[in-house]
Amino acid sequence: MEDIILKEHNVIYQTYNRLPIVVNNAEGAYIYDNNNNKYIDFLSGIAVNALGHSHPSILNAIEIQSKKYLHLSNFFYQEPQIKLAELLIQKSKLDKVFFCNSGAETTEAVIKLSRKWGWDKSKTKIIAFTGGFHGRTYGALSLMDKPKYKDKMGPYLENMVIVELNNIDHLIENVNNNTAAIILEFIQGEGGIREPNFEFVNTILELKKKYNFILIADEVQCGIGRSGDFFAYEYWGITPDVITIAKAIGGGLPLGAIIVNEELSEVWQKGNHGTTFGGNALACACGIAVIEELDKGVLENVKNVGIYFKNQLIELRKKYTDKIIDVRGRGLMLGLELSLDAQKVVDLLLDKKIIANATSVNVLRIVPPLIINKELVDVFIKSLDESLSQIKNL
Repeated sequence: MEDIILKEHNVIYQTYNRLPIVVNNAEGAYIYDNNNNKYIDFLSGIAVNALGHSHPSILNAIEIQSKKYLHLSNFFYQEPQIKLAELLIQKSKLDKVFFCNSGAETTEAVIKLSRKWGWDKSKTKIIAFTGGFHGRTYGALSLMDKPKYKDKMGPYLENMVIVELNNIDHLIENVNNNTAAIILEFIQGEGGIREPNFEFVNTILELKKKYNFILIADEVQCGIGRSGDFFAYEYWGITPDVITIAKAIGGGLPLGAIIVNEELSEVWQKGNHGTTFGGNALACACGIAVIEELDKGVLENVKNVGIYFKNQLIELRKKYTDKIIDVRGRGLMLGLELSLDAQKVVDLLLDKKIIANATSVNVLRIVPPLIINKELVDVFIKSLDESLSQIKNL
């Protein structure tokens, strides 16, 4: 293992804080290292592996499509693209789909789309919120407030405004006739599993009626079943104008998309926007498999196990009132706000062969595969209990 880690240090740019695990293989909710240690995965590729690792439906989709073709470019009509787009339109009740490869690309796409829509209306301002994460490209970073992602790499795009999440007065101060779009994660991932409250969302809708702007739901991490609904925004009973998706939709392969309503479906003309790899047939075939499996009971599992999981975390909070400040999230996108650096807990869990993640410094992020069961949740809770009890001795 040490040899592999040393080689990585020698040849790969050191931009990641990697776990000290050299992976040999992964299956279901488990990751195995080169020494055949078995870890339970409560990170799932940062909310990517919705069906877990090496799911039979994903492997089958890859096998079938790979024997036909891997890549053709978007000069050709391709059935996997069309079928997946039909499923996404059915789920969202919107009108058209544009495929790309990642969450960051979906953000770049909706920035361009929003500004083209607003050009003749003198609308160029795009509003995002504190704690949000929309990618690492320049457009995406222009909509984010975390210094560690941005320092000394500017200047960033103009007319991008970051409003404090759930601060209605700050929101009202910044929305006007120049506003082209508001982009909102209905459950923030990197922001520490935070959600907009109902009053805040209702205020956005009232301002939308007054000023006529585009509402974009960033569902890259919280979408595709992770919240217990297919899209997280469904909990608020609304329908956005645009949805951005990535991560889980590809089943482990790079895939992203924006889904738009009828009004926006004619804003771009041929040649206005494009991508070489977006809508890759292999990734789209996996996307179809993901949605079909969600409809076969996985989504119901998210709801049931998610409620159980959150209740167990709430019970644990009663035991560690000095360490657990809050239990956040819905479905299988959960977080513990701690009174300490969450990385300490991540490290202790790793010693117990449990993989989790720290975000926003003091939040333990829990995003397991959507196929996780209550038995594995119990293992996690037991390990977390033990880890928290160890903190006092550190």
